[in-house]
Amino acid sequence: MMKRTAVFAASLLFASAALATQITDIQGISFQSPLAGQFVQGITGVVTAKDRYGIWIQGDHSDDPRASSGLRIYGGAATRFTKVGDLISISGRVAEYRSAANNLFLTEIDYLTSITSVSSGHTVKPLVLGVDRIPPNNQLSSLDVGHDGWLSIPNNVTLLESVNGTLRPEQYGLDFWESLEGQLVTVKSPTAANFPDRFGSVWVYGDWPTTGKNARGGLTIHINGTDDVPPAHPEAILIGRPLDATRNPKTVMGAKLGDITGIVTYQYGTYSILPLTAPEIVEVPDFSVPPTSLNSTSHPCELRIGDYNVENMSPRSHHITKIAAHIAQHLHTPDILFVQEIQDDSGSRNDGTVSANKTLRALADAIKKASGGVQYDFANVAPEDNKDGGQPGGNIRVAYLWRPEKVSLIPGVTGDAVTSTKVVVDDDGNVEFSYNPGRIDPMHAAWEEARKPLAAAWQTASGDRFYTVNVHFSSKRDSSSAQGDARPPVNGGSERRMSQANVTATFVDSILTLSSSASIIVAGDMNEYAATRAVLRPLQALLHDANDVADVPPAERYTYAYDQHAQEIDHIFVSDAIAKRGGEVEHVHVNTWARSVGERASDHDPTVLRLWVCDADGKTDVDGPVDELGADHGQIVL
Repeated sequence: MMKRTAVFAASLLFASAALATQITDIQGISFQSPLAGQFVQGITGVVTAKDRYGIWIQGDHSDDPRASSGLRIYGGAATRFTKVGDLISISGRVAEYRSAANNLFLTEIDYLTSITSVSSGHTVKPLVLGVDRIPPNNQLSSLDVGHDGWLSIPNNVTLLESVNGTLRPEQYGLDFWESLEGQLVTVKSPTAANFPDRFGSVWVYGDWPTTGKNARGGLTIHINGTDDVPPAHPEAILIGRPLDATRNPKTVMGAKLGDITGIVTYQYGTYSILPLTAPEIVEVPDFSVPPTSLNSTSHPCELRIGDYNVENMSPRSHHITKIAAHIAQHLHTPDILFVQEIQDDSGSRNDGTVSANKTLRALADAIKKASGGVQYDFANVAPEDNKDGGQPGGNIRVAYLWRPEKVSLIPGVTGDAVTSTKVVVDDDGNVEFSYNPGRIDPMHAAWEEARKPLAAAWQTASGDRFYTVNVHFSSKRDSSSAQGDARPPVNGGSERRMSQANVTATFVDSILTLSSSASIIVAGDMNEYAATRAVLRPLQALLHDANDVADVPPAERYTYAYDQHAQEIDHIFVSDAIAKRGGEVEHVHVNTWARSVGERASDHDPTVLRLWVCDADGKTDVDGPVDELGADHGQIVL
């Protein structure tokens, strides 16, 4: 076949360029090309894929697995003068490109001086991941140093591209995917780890070893012990927009897909595979979510605690009915509910309203209707207008709902937005709070533009006292991509959350100082993983993770899903007295197991804890379970 050649005016610029350079020479064995900034000529390869901005070519494989044989060719001319299957020879400038400061570089030819089509009709056999090459399944980078690996604090200590280290693809995830940059690969029998992101991209892993795989098929961030380093799940890969303009399917955690063949690239802060065509879903998990098996008992000392971030709930929120149904039918109306993200009575309208009584009344009424009559009382402390973060005008806060036939607040005065409750002793020697419920040190710098924790002192129907703290720590806003330049990745708000955990722990310690055997529960949305021990250490040093008390398997500890990770950012901690008596925990996956993002009531799953709050020597045999709904609830949901 006659050669087709396009020569551009800049062809005189590469008179000093080396001849017969291979794609593997351009890619090299580090993150950046050793030829970056140089003009090269006569680069040959077969066109494996194209989009409207350029093409990808692939040459001969190297015996060195660190050097990729694929390459991005950027420019409209490459698209116009070639088609998939062409063997071409190109000349141009080697460049390292990134679209944002924290992204890694993508090696490409970005200034074409000539393109020659040598012949057509060629095929490239894709590398089969899991067979020809197997992704590592622990850490992302050798630069993620620290006790918590990629979650270590301090973060942003080193820039990967400045170090530009030699690749170690058998050990580290970023190195592995970089060693395949630009190559055609196949993922056989992939499993989806999450819903699609807002661009329709889907996180998957293939038929190869994984860490933290839960029963649903997701990959959970976890630790197995005090010296364990949390895995970063580099064995998962994002499936980007298909190159033939088809659309990726609407996946869910645990969905099975057909084989995926595409190009490995780096874009928008993440290594991805751009599929030649969209995969199909071949199997979906069961969407029925079993309700909790932790039902009420008749003993006043055995209580069930529910924790639920209800996601920006106002009196007019469309999801109140669904949240109420979850509380009634899946959580079986716990004795106390810790809730977060309760908005004020005007919702997102920024009109100076701070009361949330209408919001909480609407939720309590909806639960009563959904449960067939269970009535909740409620309490909260209104914030100062627009001082607690969240949606402007929404004034989100934490709140309690409780069943008055099971528990009651110890009589006292409700606190206000700016006054701190204190731990005091009454005339009979009992520990109580100066304001009940009341905020914990609300003027501390840790709570600037953040939700303040709400402490409450309670008594059971038998008169025994226990204490709770409901928290909602600052968000992870301004975090960097886990697969970005900053190593360890930037954990946005981590210093603020660390301070918040410390202030909360200090308050809890003041209770224990006066009563070392006090029954205390601290729960809520902490916006942090238990595996980020540097942030939650103040609480972990003083209290017990309820999951540990209940022996919940590490992989089943999740209440949220983001990127390729199932994760627990909602936590329950309990004092020694409770931990010694034991307890049971179930995470009820009404939202992470939904059919779609649109069918969720919240982006968080609720949790139920059953525990004993009275003195240990008072724990005796009790009557059997009392189920308000009169149903057999079957299996445990972890």
